[in-house]
Amino acid sequence: MAVTRPARRLWRYLRAERRTLTQGFVALFLSSCGDLLAGTALAFMDNDIRSLPGLLILIPAAIGMRGNIFGALGSRLGTGINAGTFEPGLRRGTFLRRNADGSWYLTLATCLYLGLAAHFVALAVHDPGAGSNDVISIAAFVTISIVGGVLGSVIVGGAAVGISILGHRRRWDLDSVSAPLVTAIGDIATLPCLWLAAIFVRSAPDAVPYVAWVVAIICAFETVRGLRTSDPMVGRIVRESLAVLLIAGTIDLVAGSVLENHVNKLLAVEALIILVPPFLEDTNALAGILSSRIASKLHLGLIEPTSWPQALAWVDIAINFLFAISVFFLVGFSANLVAVILGKTTPGFVTMITVSMLAGFLATIASCTVAYYTAIATFRFGWDPDNTSIPISSAVMDLVGTLCLVLVILALGVTAHG
Repeated sequence: MAVTRPARRLWRYLRAERRTLTQGFVALFLSSCGDLLAGTALAFMDNDIRSLPGLLILIPAAIGMRGNIFGALGSRLGTGINAGTFEPGLRRGTFLRRNADGSWYLTLATCLYLGLAAHFVALAVHDPGAGSNDVISIAAFVTISIVGGVLGSVIVGGAAVGISILGHRRRWDLDSVSAPLVTAIGDIATLPCLWLAAIFVRSAPDAVPYVAWVVAIICAFETVRGLRTSDPMVGRIVRESLAVLLIAGTIDLVAGSVLENHVNKLLAVEALIILVPPFLEDTNALAGILSSRIASKLHLGLIEPTSWPQALAWVDIAINFLFAISVFFLVGFSANLVAVILGKTTPGFVTMITVSMLAGFLATIASCTVAYYTAIATFRFGWDPDNTSIPISSAVMDLVGTLCLVLVILALGVTAHG
């Protein structure tokens, strides 16, 4: 009896959240489909990954940063909708425009940082026996990071704003919809943009140093401008988010270095490289959904920032696990199917499902823990969880998700089928 009462209470809560569950499942389904396109694109980038050593280190950080910045933007806009401060217009001084401006400054600052930091991380993890000259130059990293990152951000930022306006009109739960859709769009948009930038670096090496200097100076100028802005809302977004995003970017680079160290294993079984983007971004999306919902409830006073989750927070955690069961089955099934259709090597249907579900279960436990406690901790420090909790939880989940995936692959001894 003592067990059935909480179960019945949870069931009533879940029935009350039918709208959230439906919207979240649809958003995650679309996110997974989009991420599969990104995984397919990554599989076709194998020659670039081989010919530009260190590039794989930058890729998770670059695509993750789009989700961090614009996922946080969606979370802030979702809170604005719930609080009644959202205005569907980009006129100067509106809530939407000021939030978009803050995200733009953060984009330029983080693109510059990732380009510089990725080079030094690549040098640190590169096999000394192969020679440091095999790592692409700092100018190449800066060019790929800024050119590819900015091009991707224009697309992702526009999509995030469009989703918020449409969600406001149609009364969507933006906290459940924005994070998975923005992360998927970030993958789909950023990978091709990075690919184009990498092609430029390979085809016009003499121009790369000049391009790197120009775009680096522009990014540095805009970063200072964002930090010194007279607009209090924009200034708070930039100042609160920048340090967190730089830490998040560093964690993402470490996650990239884990992939770089196992690049031969991933490229040997191509279905696994297809699996990487949807798997990582769905772990991020789940963390983003929980972070957004916890942040909104904290702002509205529906829950307290307690060390042990309250009832409404447990409902959100339970919803995340329901999402995870379907999402990671779909990811494993679809990645294997795409590999078979494209004639890529695969470990087989059962193995792919097992890898995705097992690694996804481990990652979901971590994502719920990280998302809840980062939202609670930032709120207690007086920061806006919408600015800080999504980047922190997303970056940590990039690393933890990568480790879960790699550890499961190694533990199962995954090899190409047949």
